[in-house]
Amino acid sequence: MTRLIVATGNRGKTKEINSIVADLGFEVSSLLDVENPPEIIEDGDTFEANAVKKAQTVADFYQCASLADDSGLVVDALDGAPGVYSARYGGHGLNDTQRYEKLLDALKDVPAPRRTARFECALAFVVPGDVPHIFRGTVEGHIALAPRGTNGFGYDPVFIPNGRSESMAELDNAQKRQLSHRGQALDSFAAWLQKNK
Repeated sequence: MTRLIVATGNRGKTKEINSIVADLGFEVSSLLDVENPPEIIEDGDTFEANAVKKAQTVADFYQCASLADDSGLVVDALDGAPGVYSARYGGHGLNDTQRYEKLLDALKDVPAPRRTARFECALAFVVPGDVPHIFRGTVEGHIALAPRGTNGFGYDPVFIPNGRSESMAELDNAQKRQLSHRGQALDSFAAWLQKNK
């Protein structure tokens, strides 16, 4: 099996990615499973730039294949915020609940028709000595007035995908997998991998 390190320390992302890539012939681990992982400063101004930086750094450091995503919530009424700063929205040290509460507060005077948003994901796959391969996914929706559901992480409790009445955090794993931006990007990666093994 080929070693693959998923360049994240986020347990929610690790679980979601592992459920898909584990069946593709990889021995999968994440930055939670290795000692002394390299420090990676996510200073790119796009999801793609951050994903490539994370995957390239890990691939070079461990000399093995690496997969990294950068994803976040883009809210139209906030001029695209939190965007690439989704994981750091409101400053360092906040937890998921505090971040989405800050988001809801920023939108408190915004009427429902203007609460449009989307989750975006850029996924980078890097093998040492090769160019990065990029895969993308997007799910359109809107921001709820209050959080709902417990099956998810990040902004899932306040994001309602188009065509659904439930928040992402109210969907079961199979429903979420089918809809999610990360799921779309991982499906594209899996399809590419089948052709390029």
